[in-house]
Amino acid sequence: MKRTIRAILDGLYFGSGVLGALCLIAILVLIVVQMVARWTGEVFPGAPDYAGYAMAAASFFAFAHALNRGAHIRVSILLNSVPAGARRYVEIWCFGIGTALAWYFVYYGVRFVFWSWKFQDISQGPDASPLWIPQTAMLFGAFVFALALTDHLIALFTDGDHRIKNNVIEQSHGE
Repeated sequence: MKRTIRAILDGLYFGSGVLGALCLIAILVLIVVQMVARWTGEVFPGAPDYAGYAMAAASFFAFAHALNRGAHIRVSILLNSVPAGARRYVEIWCFGIGTALAWYFVYYGVRFVFWSWKFQDISQGPDASPLWIPQTAMLFGAFVFALALTDHLIALFTDGDHRIKNNVIEQSHGE
């Protein structure tokens, strides 16, 4: 049972990263289409707005996958300077704060999306898109990120390790 849940969660985190990558491709396509439209004298209304929505979605979709791969910027100076026994408690504290903030964001994100849908809020651009649609993508990414933080916090309590892969090759040399 535990292995099945682990596979589902890891698949969700990976899938969220794939959605983030697809949003980046959508941004590229939107920019290229807008450039071609300008060269041909046509107008593509709302292209910058759609690219902005895709950028927000790409960021939030990629959070959980980046966390699992160790690609988030972590301040490890403190973690490396404390003794091994204290390090676990500092990590629990950090993951606890991060998890609480992420779930707080999700809670208010649900309310934000609900009220945008209820009031039929639309974008101010020429496309007049319903704003609850891009907000929902952001909310889904935030939910998956909060779930990933919760998953790592629980792993710290039960296994003593957060399961974040140490990606030394992709880290900056400044750490």
